Amino acid sequence: MIINHNIAALNTHRQLGSNNAQASKNLEKLSSGLQINRAGDDAAGLAISEKMRGQIRGLDMAAKNSQDGISLIQTAEGALNETHDILQRMRELATQAANDTNTSSDRGEIQKEINSLTSEINRIGNTTEFNTQKLLNGDKAAEYTSNSEMVVDFTGVTGGSLSVMGETVAWGTDLATSITALETAINGNTELAAKYDVTKTATSITITTKEFGSSEGMTANMSVATGGTPAGATITEGNFDDTKALNFQIGANENQGMKLDISDMRSKALGISTDGVGGALGVTNGTNSTVTEQALDVSTHTDAASAVTKIQAAIDQVSGERSKLGATQNRLEHTINNLGTSSENLTAAESRIRDVDYVLSAA
Repeated sequence: MIINHNIAALNTHRQLGSNNAQASKNLEKLSSGLQINRAGDDAAGLAISEKMRGQIRGLDMAAKNSQDGISLIQTAEGALNETHDILQRMRELATQAANDTNTSSDRGEIQKEINSLTSEINRIGNTTEFNTQKLLNGDKAAEYTSNSEMVVDFTGVTGGSLSVMGETVAWGTDLATSITALETAINGNTELAAKYDVTKTATSITITTKEFGSSEGMTANMSVATGGTPAGATITEGNFDDTKALNFQIGANENQGMKLDISDMRSKALGISTDGVGGALGVTNGTNSTVTEQALDVSTHTDAASAVTKIQAAIDQVSGERSKLGATQNRLEHTINNLGTSSENLTAAESRIRDVDYVLSAA
């Protein structure tokens, strides 16, 4: 028998302390539901779990962002639905006014309604908001800030024909004469002349947008020219500024977003009013009684018929904007579904790392 040291008691005390510590940890895990309560429980697992938690919460917030984006789109699209209805009524009125069974007095009454409806389109554009942000007044529009240009060089051409912007001129006595004829043909096209400026040299022709805009529609067909080595068409795209467009954060990380621009949907931007004050065509911005624009004139058959065409163009413009909004909404709905699936799967993976498995703990 050993007098100074009771080894059996020391061993029992050590085992008891170890068991108590282990039991304490197991009770902590059971009560918290987590098998990692501190870094010492599993240092690597804790780091992985925290990274997953950040991703999961980011995915959940991105889904909420996407739903908020849908709400914004629905607000804008709902307002444009009313704009569409107004434009359809205006088209109906313009068609009515184009009929010479109406007297000047009749057309005057039609004009009053057209003026009022045009002001209402302005009101919708100026007051439609989401979370105090105006949506349809051009504040969220991406736009070109410079002109686009196309230069077509016909150096060396000796035959065939010259074709630019759909206008084709057969080869004349010389290149300079042919280019002059092509310039005349383009300027003679009312639609092209309204959109583009044309300049020429002895060997080339330059097409420039009259207003800041895209190069879309600028075409030249060099295959119809013969002789020499034509340099072809060189297009310089105008600068495009999308800094005012809306940015939706639809992912958990940086650079996982999308842009949405909403064009100006007021009457002047739609081409159904012009700047001007006073007179029988007076139009307001819809929020006060100050006349700042002039509505489409329907006082004669010719003017009313022209108004029908302009209103139809406005209808098409609103249709295009609504289609863009609808396509974006559909995309966001799929985004939400994908984010939900990703969050669910990542949560399951994080749970396997951090949550207690009661069966294993009991064993």
